[in-house]
Amino acid sequence: MSYYKHHLFICLNERKAGEASCANHDAQGAFDHCKARVKQAGLAGPGGVRVNKAGCLDRCAGGPVAVVYPDETWYTWVDHSDLDEIVESHLKNGQVVDRLVLPPNVGR
Repeated sequence: MSYYKHHLFICLNERKAGEASCANHDAQGAFDHCKARVKQAGLAGPGGVRVNKAGCLDRCAGGPVAVVYPDETWYTWVDHSDLDEIVESHLKNGQVVDRLVLPPNVGR
């Protein structure tokens, strides 16, 4: 068994003015929200979930962007209720939230 069951990496990158970036979509707020929700759900810590800050994940056109490892599932979201669904469905119950999955052809 690995130290953590899942890592949720949330892109916090900020690009030059006018360029698409996750920071333009309150990525820091999303990070803070997910970290709190994971803790509230009792998922934080060894054997559970680690919420990590990430620099550019190079999928800016789909921002905001996060990825769950080791599942290699890429997500985008609109609001905190979407993030809550990712935590509850994917991180807690192992079910990918298909409607929030970032299409594989979305890049920078």
